[in-house]
Amino acid sequence: MAGRAAAPGTAVLLVTANVGSLFDDPENLQKNWLREFYQIVHAHKPHFLALHCQEFGGKNYEASMSHVDKFVKELLSSDVMKEYNRARVYLDENYKSQEHFTALGSFYFLHESLKNIHQFDFKAKKYKKVTGKEIYSDTLESTPMLEKEKFPQEYFPECKWSRKGFIRTRWCIADCAFDLVNIHLFHDASNLVAWETSPSVYSGIRHKALGYVLDRIIDQRFEKAAYFVFGDFNFRLDSKSVVETLCTKATMQTIRAADTNEVVKLIFRESDNDRKVMLQLEKKLFDYFNQEVFQDNNGTALLEFDKELSVFKDRLYELDISFPPSYPYSEDSSQGRQYMNTRCPAWCDRILMSLSAKELILRSESEEKVVTYDHIGPNVCMGDHKPVFLAFRIAPGAGKPHAPVHKCCVVQ
Repeated sequence: MAGRAAAPGTAVLLVTANVGSLFDDPENLQKNWLREFYQIVHAHKPHFLALHCQEFGGKNYEASMSHVDKFVKELLSSDVMKEYNRARVYLDENYKSQEHFTALGSFYFLHESLKNIHQFDFKAKKYKKVTGKEIYSDTLESTPMLEKEKFPQEYFPECKWSRKGFIRTRWCIADCAFDLVNIHLFHDASNLVAWETSPSVYSGIRHKALGYVLDRIIDQRFEKAAYFVFGDFNFRLDSKSVVETLCTKATMQTIRAADTNEVVKLIFRESDNDRKVMLQLEKKLFDYFNQEVFQDNNGTALLEFDKELSVFKDRLYELDISFPPSYPYSEDSSQGRQYMNTRCPAWCDRILMSLSAKELILRSESEEKVVTYDHIGPNVCMGDHKPVFLAFRIAPGAGKPHAPVHKCCVVQ
């Protein structure tokens, strides 16, 4: 498969997927999800494949354990993946530990034709050759081949049982070393609170958490390397600006709770046209009358309200987005393109990279288009999140300027 590809260099496929829905309704969703995922693998024929999952095991991990095992076994034994003779799987299954549990799952598959690849041991501070297929689960804190942290409770005090955090691994392919970070940031707890300020209070919380991760992976403990951060960032459109734009000619009605006087609902109506309701907003309701605005031209008209990454423009790069918002899609298995009316659709699922990783990709770009940034399963129900992928090639010699720094030859 990948070994037959004519283009030079190492084909890399990075995928991020919030898979919580798959374990809440495995009978209807997992088969479709896997089929679409395998189609992307077959189309791009990567030598190195990284799949970062969030909400692995769904809302009730304990009840989903059998489905988790089945999903992992399917990925490792599928005919589509048979040419990937080495794999590393890291599953945070320690759901009884409120202090540590992140529900993150990171999968790495190495094609049989890929010869020169090593993984970094963070404890020994040296690279080790990757052989065979290994699964690590439960307490990942003791695994030297990764770094894992859950964000402190004070980052998001509203949520007593948050499962947000990150897992970091480091790899060296040929002479190119890079970190891969699986990340899950905090969600918007209330549409009404998000609407109150621009930027929202939740945006500030995500900013703080992402800044913490970036500082962590470039600190002085290890030599610096290019890095890719991909996961569910929970980035949201700037709610106040979106509502003002969608409801420019509307009047707003405020509904308050009788006992507390707290705002529980906002109704935006057209000034004329029989006072037609345009938008209803509640804590977990975002009901806009015309969903097509989020799909038309892949929703690109709304990208101007996607502002959360701008704070990190000097540290992170992202390819141009040309796919519709990745969340919140209907979890009805018969609905592939319909959004739920719980949240304003947004590009939550992203693949970001350091500026040095950007150079690595662009240096490998040739006349033929070898870089693709897109979503998976546009017309199929993949759960409430559509997975997002980045496919590219590392050109031969692309990492040589940095090779002495990475010391990839120090292996065990």
